[in-house]
Amino acid sequence: MFLCLRLTIFVAVVLCACAPTPTPPATADRFNAPRQQMVAEQIRARDVRDVAVLRALETVPRHEFVPVEWLAQAYEDHPLPIGHGQTISQPYIVAAMTELAQIKRGDRVLEIGTGSGYQAAILAALTDQVYSVEIIPALAESAAANLKRLGYTNVVVKNADGYNGWQEFAPFDAILVTCAPDHIPPPLIAQLKDGGRMIIPVGPVGGFQTLRRVFKRGDQVLTENVMGVLFVPLTRAK
Repeated sequence: MFLCLRLTIFVAVVLCACAPTPTPPATADRFNAPRQQMVAEQIRARDVRDVAVLRALETVPRHEFVPVEWLAQAYEDHPLPIGHGQTISQPYIVAAMTELAQIKRGDRVLEIGTGSGYQAAILAALTDQVYSVEIIPALAESAAANLKRLGYTNVVVKNADGYNGWQEFAPFDAILVTCAPDHIPPPLIAQLKDGGRMIIPVGPVGGFQTLRRVFKRGDQVLTENVMGVLFVPLTRAK
């Protein structure tokens, strides 16, 4: 239902989204009203209260991250196709996962599953170090292009197997995983900073999955079950 790291050909390529400070695109104004309505009815109404998260949802132009044929539904309460069998997640899920991660300015954040780049843009509005891994080369390339075009200078996109995280920039204060493995990947736990948080859906393909918040405290890994979810599965490079 949400974003996935579907594995095709493994190519480790880093795509840097480097451009000036973000400025709203010329078409943003006509989407302002539906964006504010989305936040009021889909996000605040479901008890997301973090002021910074709400501000990010109010300002990041979700319509810039969906295919043109889906523009009319850009701010509706469901995921949308972005090609390659993948989707941009439901706005509430993006908001809930972001709030659970408790991101603050200065945090180093890893996202597994870049997709269209929308979640990465939300994260980029909250901190200045975002690293995002996408397994599908075409999505990694298009997401990096979207982020660059919109001026998000603090996001770096890598085309690789997200199960392995991104060791080069570890440890991370927060990790968000946007598709469901059947277990929490050990490399992601290893790359989580002491005191860090990981938000990850876990469960079998087609079965019940649980969104979990993972805390790392020294040698201890503590897991909190948050809610039932339905994500597409995390798959591995061959």
